Amino acid sequence: MVNRDEVLRYLGFRGQIIDEKLEELIDECRETVVVKSDPKYVYGYFNIENNDEGILIKDTTLVLKGEDIKNHLKHCDKCALMVVTLGLNIEREIILNEKVSLTKSIVLDSCATTYIEEVCDNIQNDIEQFAKKNNLNITSRYSPGYGDLSLDSQEKILSVTDASKRIGVTTTEHNILFPRKSVTAIIGLSKGKIQKTKRDCTKCNKYNDCVFRKGGSNCGS
Repeated sequence: MVNRDEVLRYLGFRGQIIDEKLEELIDECRETVVVKSDPKYVYGYFNIENNDEGILIKDTTLVLKGEDIKNHLKHCDKCALMVVTLGLNIEREIILNEKVSLTKSIVLDSCATTYIEEVCDNIQNDIEQFAKKNNLNITSRYSPGYGDLSLDSQEKILSVTDASKRIGVTTTEHNILFPRKSVTAIIGLSKGKIQKTKRDCTKCNKYNDCVFRKGGSNCGS
């Protein structure tokens, strides 16, 4: 079942009393998201090289550009590229409810966001187990749109992982993933010890409009 506390956080609750009706709606939506979603994912391991342009994913044309991603992967000689989606059915369910009940649509959206993060966490755990077996350490997840890593990277990550063909994830002309409840991410692998630092929200592209920052929280992504 989708984590209730995370759903409440995405909805902007910070300890307020929740009435019985909303409580029931949240539980209903948590269940609906699991039933309606069709989680799919693909990931692969790649050798990388830090050069003047950025982080080159070897044997591909993908270069991850930006100082932040270079710092994130500075001790790494490999990375995992992952693409995850909840599929079209939950997308349709959220859109359908926008016309019937905006409140339910918002709750469904928060539940779906929570659920895909849980799927990503499970994949990251698999990658960490692979790393441990090979005496490697991993970084945290890093996605296009954070820091100075442009969303332009999305399309090439999909191409390198063959995600469009394998799990049906595409991008719009503005480099937004479709279905919307989809994620691309990069995890570095290093032979040395990696010091995981807390993410600085001020570097996020959504910082100015972030509802979590305005509410005194953080997105945790």
